[in-house]
Amino acid sequence: MRKHSIKNTRINNEVQRELSNILRGGVKDPRVAEMTTVVAVEVASDLKTCKAYVSVLGDLKVQEDTIAGLQSAEGFIRRELARNLNMRNTPTVQFVLDQSIAYGVNMSKKIDEVIKDS
Repeated sequence: MRKHSIKNTRINNEVQRELSNILRGGVKDPRVAEMTTVVAVEVASDLKTCKAYVSVLGDLKVQEDTIAGLQSAEGFIRRELARNLNMRNTPTVQFVLDQSIAYGVNMSKKIDEVIKDS
């Protein structure tokens, strides 16, 4: 399966939607922040692994705790994925902290400051 095929895109979207639902209602680890969103998911072409890019609202300590909590709950999350998705192989999930939203907000503030000073 090619990386940008329609099937791979559809699988990525389904896994992202299910991961969002699981994080919203299923993970009971107190380290996982409530304002955690799944930004993107990349499932490998063999459907055995996937990278989930997660954005966390909070400081660096909250972000690190959330990633640690998600990694410790990976077994539960994978089991819930297997239950909710009809796939032959349930991928193991690797959580990666995504800083793109914070970066965008920071750049927007800097642009506003430059415009205000001009």
